[in-house]
Formats: sequence, C-alpha cells, structure tokens
Amino acid sequence: MSKKPAGHKARKRFGQNFLHDQGIIRQIIRSISPREGQHMVEIGPGLGALTEELLAEANALDAIELDRDLIPILRTKFFNYEDRFRIFETDALKFDFAELRTDDRPLRVVGNLPYNISTPLIFHLLSHAGLIQDMHFMLQKEVVDRLASEPGTSDYGRLGIMTQYFCKVEPLFLVPPGAFNPAPKVDSAIVRLTPHTVLPHPAISERMLQDLLRTAFSQRRKTLRNNLRTLLDAEALTALEIDPGLRPERLTLAEFVRISDYLSGIEAEHHGAE
Repeated sequence: MSKKPAGHKARKRFGQNFLHDQGIIRQIIRSISPREGQHMVEIGPGLGALTEELLAEANALDAIELDRDLIPILRTKFFNYEDRFRIFETDALKFDFAELRTDDRPLRVVGNLPYNISTPLIFHLLSHAGLIQDMHFMLQKEVVDRLASEPGTSDYGRLGIMTQYFCKVEPLFLVPPGAFNPAPKVDSAIVRLTPHTVLPHPAISERMLQDLLRTAFSQRRKTLRNNLRTLLDAEALTALEIDPGLRPERLTLAEFVRISDYLSGIEAEHHGAE
C-alpha cells in the first residue's frame, strides 16, 4: 500500500481525497471481485491505493488521470506491468470510453469520484452504458442516496431516474471520512451500477426524456401542471392517466417515459408536417 509521496498534496481543484484505509480497500475489492481477463478501468487512480489491488487481481488495467503530477508516480509504482497498465492523461468528463475497447470485452469501471464532478461524470458514463458491464463508485453518500432514490422521497430527481433508466442501482456500504487523506467533511458510500441488458422502460427518445426531467424538476415544489405547461397542458396529462396536480417526485420512471413518448410523437408529427 502506497503512502502519500512527499511533495504531493491533494488538490482542491481536482477534488482529491486519497483513500488509505486498508480495511476499506479490501472491502471495495471484494465487492468488485476483479478477475484476470476482465477489462478493468479506473477513473482517477490518485496515488494507486485501489490500483495496486486491482492490478494484483486482474493483472491489467486502464487508468484515466487528469493530474499530470500523479502520472509519473503511477508509472514508477507499476512499471513492472508494462503494457498491461495503460494511463490516459485526460479529463474523464470529455473522454470517449469507446476508445478503450480493443475487443468485445465489456468495461468494468471503478472510481473514487471527486464530489465536484460526480453527477456530470455519471451522466457521461450512462451515455456509454452499452459498453459497460458494471461500475463501482465511491461517492458522497448524498449522491448515492439520490442514485437509489424512490418516487415520493426528497432525494428523487433527474439523476436517480436517468441512472435507474439505464442501470440497476445497488448501494453497498458506507465509508467514513477517516478512510481518506485529507478527510472530507462528508460521509462517502460505495455503489454498484449494472447496466440493464434490456431496458425496463425504453423511451422513444432518451434526449426527450432528459429534457422532460430537466423541465419537470426545475422547480421541485411546483406541480406538473405548472412545470410542464410549456410542453403539454393539464388535459394531455390527464389523458395519459397522470394527475397534473402532482409534484414531479411523485411520478415513476414508467410515467415519465409515457409523457416523454407522447412528446416525441408530437415532435414527429410536427417534423412530418413541415
């Protein structure tokens, strides 16, 4: 297990908190259960605490790291893996994960995600869900609560609905602040996201569903009648068997897909008439 090298301080602008608790590291590795021959991908390896264990089990790993000062540290530490340890110096938010595919093996993605980019990065990865077997992330507990949230709860919103559209969500266990250096001011948690082989509620247009959710949750305390008035009227909602007087967090994924498909139909008619 590596210690933090002298001279490298965790950087606030990268949201860095380095994992050092061996018990937590072992628990994470047991949850992931990496195997030789699998295509493992680590986002933000940092100082290599998880990387070391992932390589020991899988014998090969692709790493995506933005902090250029960490890359020589990682290359030195894992030099004996040669071409089985590839580092991509890039921003994971802008990276095309399809570039990692060298054969038909799906990607198994792991990451201790910086809190400041966790939500946009998850949305970015969901756009590559067809390439991915599963994802194991260390996230702020609050984000995991949102990912796993159910209708009618305060955590329920766009992030959870779209993640559940693409994936099965399994919160695994909590990680205390003391497991990191420096210690964050919040609790963390490990979550497993497993892309559905068959979408349970496929939408005609995922873009339309995203736009609908963005609009529906723009003002959480207002009703669907108010929030969606620019997209469809109360009569249309009623015709879809949805109460326009409900707040958005009361609707299920299936009901949002129903509205989205209705809007896609209107859009198609509009384009057909042009």
